[in-house]
Order: sequence, then structure tokens, then C-alpha cells
Amino acid sequence: MHYGSGNYEAFARPRKPEGVERKTAWFVGSGIASLAGAAFLIRDGRMSGDRITVLEQQKLPGGALDGIKEPEKGFVIRGGREMEDHMECLWDLFRSIPSIEIEGASVLDEFYWLNKDDPNFSLQRVTENQGQDAHTDGLFALSDRAQKDILKIFLATRGEMEGKRINEVFGRDFLDSHFWLYWRTMFAFEEWHSALEMKLYLHRFIHHVGGLPDLSTLKFTKYNQYESLVLPLTRWLVGQGVTFQLDTEVTDISFDITSDRKQATRIHWISAGEAGGTDLGADDLLFTTIGSLTENSDDGDHHTAARLDEGPAPAWDLWRRIAGHDESFGRPEVFCGNIPESKWESATVTTLDSRIPRLIQRIAKRDPFSGKVVTGGIVTARDSSWLMSWTVNRQPHFKQQPADQIVVWLYGLFTDRPGDYVKKPMQDCTGEEITQEWLYHLGAPTDEIGELAANGATCVPVMMPYVTAFFLPRRAGDRPDVVPRAAVNFAFIGQFAETTRDTIFTTEYSVRTGMEAAYQLLGIERAVPEVFNSTYDIRRLLEAAGRLRDGETLHLPGPEILRKHLLRKLDSTEIGELLTEFGLIPDTA
Repeated sequence: MHYGSGNYEAFARPRKPEGVERKTAWFVGSGIASLAGAAFLIRDGRMSGDRITVLEQQKLPGGALDGIKEPEKGFVIRGGREMEDHMECLWDLFRSIPSIEIEGASVLDEFYWLNKDDPNFSLQRVTENQGQDAHTDGLFALSDRAQKDILKIFLATRGEMEGKRINEVFGRDFLDSHFWLYWRTMFAFEEWHSALEMKLYLHRFIHHVGGLPDLSTLKFTKYNQYESLVLPLTRWLVGQGVTFQLDTEVTDISFDITSDRKQATRIHWISAGEAGGTDLGADDLLFTTIGSLTENSDDGDHHTAARLDEGPAPAWDLWRRIAGHDESFGRPEVFCGNIPESKWESATVTTLDSRIPRLIQRIAKRDPFSGKVVTGGIVTARDSSWLMSWTVNRQPHFKQQPADQIVVWLYGLFTDRPGDYVKKPMQDCTGEEITQEWLYHLGAPTDEIGELAANGATCVPVMMPYVTAFFLPRRAGDRPDVVPRAAVNFAFIGQFAETTRDTIFTTEYSVRTGMEAAYQLLGIERAVPEVFNSTYDIRRLLEAAGRLRDGETLHLPGPEILRKHLLRKLDSTEIGELLTEFGLIPDTA
């Protein structure tokens, strides 16, 4: 396998791998990593779909990319997905998956046209004092010291950041800035999360720094992630002959391991309550999703709080058993052993009373029933004790959603702190109580909040013990390579497998691991798209530097006459032109 960029690599069609007719493929888990891996085996590896089996514990494929109407509860989305232009593997995949909305178009075509016609941006990113504009005014408010912190972490080696927390490498100036407020709520970072992951995010998304205040760099699907992404992909896979074996929990994997060769030899499972499995030879390829950010998720309802489930966790227990076979298979306890620092709670609110959409419109400054962008991403209540953020995507968010209802998604980063209106921790609140707290920060009249929450909406809270487990501080080797050294027929995929430069908590990361695994195990002779190289583009770096300074030019030390002389010298070079273009030095023309 190798990485590449440009049309030469992107448009080349790989030849059929030798011996693909005698190979089979087994996928453990049906998240987007597995679905993508199966699609790449078929499209680029010319493997027949009827030789591919996907094993899934749940009764529906999709993993964390969910979206469903639960009987007696209502619409539920555990989380949302923010997209961008440069998710190279994701778009490489969906250019080949037919849209189920538009005849003759791909999912990528549909998505591209949608976001061309209705570009995303927020008109109010932060509120305070019960729905009032917090007047962050698109500024980052980074002091010189905070800017130096960012530069220091950006230039540090990966090794220097391993095992460290964000609040160990960033000072209070940075943590009190608007930048950190935008960043942490957009990506769900906590101060105790990995400084290494923060560094990787800075590199990966440096080209989006300017869009943080208004979220204009983001793109969203028409409907929820299940109906817009998972459903067309699974329909295509089923049409290709892929078998989905649902209600099947993989409990263990056997390996034959020597110093120079590692082979998976058997999958053990319980399917519909019966123990079973299958033996694997060298031509039987195994792709295992390890860990799970949504494992042990628990849904409450409008009158019941979601439960924090700290009991047995099958996905994590499977990785523990796998890791016991070889030290190169990772250290799952690093990620699943600290629930207090990896949990948070989300909730899906469905409005039933027209007064609530009017409150939404006042903040979003757009009609939520227009079918177009509404909030343009999350709105954060800066003074919320739960650090609550909420969003209204294009409506309807579900195809079966009634025309007079709005589906809202919200989450809180601090689930164990008492609320501002409801004096209870979020994790102890019913859906109705979470709705009360949200309505309070939305600016609803306080004398109407109780009645509106009781009768004007339904809310399904979801507690997720491991939702940011991959952000916990880590070191090299804690995550196994996608294809470990000397592995002949197996790979690890998903958010807890290690791949180059890309960042977790994105659909792109999961798709990338599925693509890399498929290409390596099957010997597909086409380059995997490299991670977008904005971190090596001087224009992107200068643009980001200018935005981080909120447009303030650099101060050149020394006497005025010397500064003017230096500026004139710079003006006669391309460096000077670039520094002027991005607002880092004054235009002396």
C-alpha cells in the first residue's frame, strides 16, 4: 500500500488482484469502517460481494452513524457528523454509491449539489444570558501568550505530546479564549483530553481555522447520517451480494502467531443466542472493528433519565481478549478504563408546539421550516453549567418526520454538574428536565418553561460512557496498526486503529482505516489518498496565523525608520506579498 494525491492516482483503475476469486472477507462490526472496507474490496479489489460477510451484534447496521424513530420514545440521534471538502477517502467511496434520492446521481453528487445550493454558515455561534448574543463577534481573543502556546504545540514532535493532557501544555490564557470555546464545543474536547490529539487536529484542520467562528467550513447531509450515508451504502452492498449476519456478537478471535507470521485462524461468536464461529485460512480475510465510542449507550425517554452503564462492554471485552494474544494488538485499557473522563450525554428533542420553533428562529436568524440551513452547526450556551451546545440541521431531519415538527440535537460536556434552571446534573435528568434546561438557555419565558417542556416537546436523552474514549491521553503502541507487522490475513479498523496523520472522531478516519485495510490485505495496486496537506502549505499557514491574531498585524521591533526600511524590502519579494495578503504586515502601497 502507498499514499498518493492528484488525478494520476485518483483516476487510475487498479488491476484485478491475483487470486481474489478464492478469497473471502469477514467484517466484525457494521460501522462505516466495515461498510467502506467491503465496498472497496468490491469496487477496487473486484471481489464478488457474495464472498463478503458482515457480523453485527445489533439488529441494524451503521454503528455510530445512527438515526431512528424509536417506538414510544421518538426520534433519536446519538450524535451528528460534520463534513468538509477534504475527506478524501470518504468522497472517494461515495462517488461510487448511487443516491437513493436522485436518479442517476451518486451520494457525493447529491451532497455536492446540496451544499452548493445551500452553503453552511452560522449567524449566531455563541449565546449567554438566556439566548442573548454573546458577542464573540467572530474573534478568537487569543493573547500573545496563548498564540505562543499554539505555535509551541504545533511545532512540537509527537513524542513530546504523548501521554500529556491539554491543560498540561496550554495555559489559562488559551483555555479562557474564544478559540478554545469554539474548538472544544465543535470537536468535544475536554481540558483533560490528549494534547497529542489536539496537536494532530491543529495540523489536520489548519485550513479551517478561519471558519471556526461561523462554522462556514462545514458541510452537512440532507437528512440524518443513517438515512443519508448508511442506508444507500448498505443497499448497494446488499445489491452486490454481501451478507449481513445481524444479532451476532463476536466474542473472541483465535490466532496462530510466530516471530515472523501472524494469522487469524477462527472467529468465535454467539448468534441468536447460539454459540458458533468459522475457521479462517490464509485466504480468509478478517477486518475487525476494535473498541466502540457508542458501546453501552443507554436511551432514556421524556420521563426517564438515561443510565450510565458501566457494566460488561462486549466491544471492549473483545479487544481485551484480542490484545492478550500479542503486544502489537494495542492496549484497550488506555481508552476504556476511565469512564468519568470519556463520557458525555446527548439528547434529541422533537418540538410539538409552534412557540419553540419561534425561539429557535430568534437565535438562528433563519426559518427552521425552510428546508435549508438553520443554525449552521452548533450553538453553544457559553454560560451553561453543562456547557450545552445544540443544533438544528436542515428539516425534515428524518424522512418520516411530520412537517410541523423540528428535530433538535443537543449535548453537554459537563454531565455531572447541576444545571442553571434544573438544579440537577444532566446525567440524572429526564428528557423533560433536559428540555427545560435547553428552553431556559434558548430564552423561553421562565413562566412557560415547565408547561412547554411537559407538553410542547418530546426528548430522548442518551448517555454514552465511551464517546470520547479515543481522546484520552495515549502513547505510541496504544492503538494497533491497521495491519500489524507480519499479519497475513487480518486488519484492525475503526477509530481505535492507527493510521498516518489523520484524526479520529471523523467519518473520514473510519473510512480511511477500512480503505487501507482492504488495499493492504488484498494487494490492491492503487494509492490510498493521502491526508490533505494543508499543514505543509505556506499559504494556509499564513492565513491561519492572520486569523489567529484577529487581523492584528505583526509588531516589528526597533526604530520606526528601520521598520519602514524592512517593510519596503519585504514588499519587493513574494514573501512580503504573502505576508501582506494575509494581513500579517501592513500594506505600505
